[in-house]
Amino acid sequence: MNSRNGMGWIVWLLAGSLCFLLVADAGAERVMLTGEDLSAWRGDTGQWQVVGDVFLSPDNEKLLSTKPGKGVILNGPKGRTSHLLSKREFGDIKAHVEFMVSKDSNSGVYFMGRYEVQVFDSWNKKSLYPGIECGGIYARWNKTQRKRLEGHSPRVNVSKAPGQWQTFDIVFRAPRFDKTGRKISNARFETVHHNGELVHEDIELTGPTRAGAYNDERPAGPLMLQGDHGPVAYRNIRIEPAGPLPFFAFDNAATDETHKTPKEQVALLKELGYDGISSRGGEVLAEMADEVDKSGLRLFPVYLGINIDPDQPAYGGELTDAIEILKGRNAMLWLFLRSKKYKPSDPDGDPHAVKIISEIAETAAKSKVRIALYPHTGFWLERVEDAIRIAEKVNRRDVGVTFNLCHWLRVDDEKNMESLIKTAMPHLFVVSINGADSGGKEWKTLIQTLDRGTFDMRRFLKTLYDCGYNGPIGFQGYGIGGDARDNLTRTMNAWCEMNEPAK
Repeated sequence: MNSRNGMGWIVWLLAGSLCFLLVADAGAERVMLTGEDLSAWRGDTGQWQVVGDVFLSPDNEKLLSTKPGKGVILNGPKGRTSHLLSKREFGDIKAHVEFMVSKDSNSGVYFMGRYEVQVFDSWNKKSLYPGIECGGIYARWNKTQRKRLEGHSPRVNVSKAPGQWQTFDIVFRAPRFDKTGRKISNARFETVHHNGELVHEDIELTGPTRAGAYNDERPAGPLMLQGDHGPVAYRNIRIEPAGPLPFFAFDNAATDETHKTPKEQVALLKELGYDGISSRGGEVLAEMADEVDKSGLRLFPVYLGINIDPDQPAYGGELTDAIEILKGRNAMLWLFLRSKKYKPSDPDGDPHAVKIISEIAETAAKSKVRIALYPHTGFWLERVEDAIRIAEKVNRRDVGVTFNLCHWLRVDDEKNMESLIKTAMPHLFVVSINGADSGGKEWKTLIQTLDRGTFDMRRFLKTLYDCGYNGPIGFQGYGIGGDARDNLTRTMNAWCEMNEPAK
């Protein structure tokens, strides 16, 4: 969200306790790409045609027949024509797409003309490979190794039968670039809903999908519909601003005398407009995951610890239980690292820490669970720099770091903020924030509601965005006390206000 890289500036609108981000580029207002004609699409539109409705051909279920009218676009009588690329170009967007395929047909929606969500007849079919399924994020192609890479299957196959209308609702984040044009963060599918079911969360894309219109990456690009793989129809393609980065609350911020259970905490956060909640591990996690699923919110990182001392058990059953509960969610473990043998930040503990984390990561990867190392004051892994050092030694894409504002303020100098964020960016999975006092050393001064404290949070957020961060941000509420509803309401309002453009 850096005005210098073409992504535009940030405009926040307040609506009660909710705020909505509008990125002032080509996607800054609602855009309809289907309707009365093909005027929203560039160049030669081939055999694409505008019709009133489509249905399976009574003579051949591998074809689509039409009814006269307007509002639906179809890729010709046999489904073998050119791709459509929108005239408008977009960066961060929220897209609603309705589509219909005939039996065994295949298409795709390419964001920025590069990153594909697969459209496919997956009705009662087994997957041939990750990403081929309807709602899958299609794979990249490695020419040297001649194999598919980074395909992502949906959590569940919710495909309807051929000849039925289906929906995608997708939040997409464009890659970020610095002022020299160097990519500083990857594109990501924040959420993908297929027929109302959440099938993907926070899928990072290291490059364009196979068969995209472009091999390079840029801050903005057209929406593309694949037209040459079989009959497909689209309607009600609606592009809107993506909204703010995901903003969640720690479970400690949602807990008080009237909000003790996961059900009560999740309901409060949903009411106030938060995107979800982070949770501690243990017995509460399964209940929390169930409540989050029922609410339509997201479960963000799960907080658990390990011991790096060679003569001590590294972790217990809580961690393996958490991985099983989080299976298929593309979720994260927040791992804090303790030691009695090694002092905070002592690199002598690195070899054993790297060994343990690598073992956990190997197990977690089978359940598509990532690890975000959690720097904590007084623990062995104390500083953001420590987390970066360990993540680089582990050297896995699914092991990254957390930037915890309160712990960073406790042990570091504010003047290092920009350089540290830039260094962390290649590994930065999640950020936690809260109101704080500059120069404070006690937790009551370092953890406050977001509307309090002397620390310049506007500057912090701007630095974070300018460095290319496009992931989730969480509100740390440890020890604040008082009424959770009041604390969370004040924080949500401050979250919106802090991101208003300078006047």
